[in-house]
Amino acid sequence: FLILYGFTLAALSAGYWIALILVIPIGGLVLRLFLIQHDCGHGSFFSVRAADDWLGRCLGVVTFTPYDCWRQSHAIHHASTGNLDARGFGDVDTLTVREYFARPRWKRALYRFYRHPLVLFGVAPTYLFLLRHRLPIGLMTAGRKYWVSALATNAAAALIALVLIRAFGLGPFLAVALPAILIAGSAGVWLFYVQHQFEQTSWDQGSDWSFHSSALHGSSHLALPPFLRWLTANIGVHHVHHLVSRIPFYRLPEVIKDMPELGEMNRITAGESWRTFALTLWDESTRQLVTFRAATRQSESMVGAAAVSR
Repeated sequence: FLILYGFTLAALSAGYWIALILVIPIGGLVLRLFLIQHDCGHGSFFSVRAADDWLGRCLGVVTFTPYDCWRQSHAIHHASTGNLDARGFGDVDTLTVREYFARPRWKRALYRFYRHPLVLFGVAPTYLFLLRHRLPIGLMTAGRKYWVSALATNAAAALIALVLIRAFGLGPFLAVALPAILIAGSAGVWLFYVQHQFEQTSWDQGSDWSFHSSALHGSSHLALPPFLRWLTANIGVHHVHHLVSRIPFYRLPEVIKDMPELGEMNRITAGESWRTFALTLWDESTRQLVTFRAATRQSESMVGAAAVSR
């Protein structure tokens, strides 16, 4: 990452703009660094927690993600995945069919806008990594620790940026830094989306919800080619990760090898992942995610049936 980053900045400052093509692998490596930071947050990268935390904080400067803030919100995500009573923190907002049709028309339009792929994988990563992470949103009253995490990450990133701008110029720096973080952010949001937004995922509420059942059945196994598995630090083995988050990413393939049935469970390929983008609403009657079109057809048929019965 450092070699590619430095070489690209030097090439651009010398006028070789062809070097911009290297921004793509740089963005891929930012994604991998974020996923190493992710394992640090779970205490599964080193055997010493302090080493995990300090590496995570350093990587947070590179990934524009305050480590302590992210670790707390991600812990809440793990503790409440698939729980309809605990939505809205560290996940993709998902409404049930009943909730969607109970909303006024303008709120339904907002939800449709939010769930559009261009918003989820374009606008949302830009907002998340460039703006939202600059403050401890969601944890602003949870203690000084999260303010320190956000502001210290901002200060360290700004200091590094100033040094690089002074050495290579503002144009080359922005031409590398912004696309790299947005490429990593968009890829990261895609991964996170596919990990939980698939047709046969699991959502429950009240006493029906179970941590272990939801972890295993509400998370997918995104089967990727070998290079992409390396680049994404095996995060595609997400059902196993949610079940036992202390397993280091580099040992997750051993679990699949030793328990082949887990390899076939909730399995989605990269090519199949695009089909999940249309799945937007949780249908409690069929217990699966459905499209807006399917939900509308179901609603219209229910209204028609009710009219006939009258």
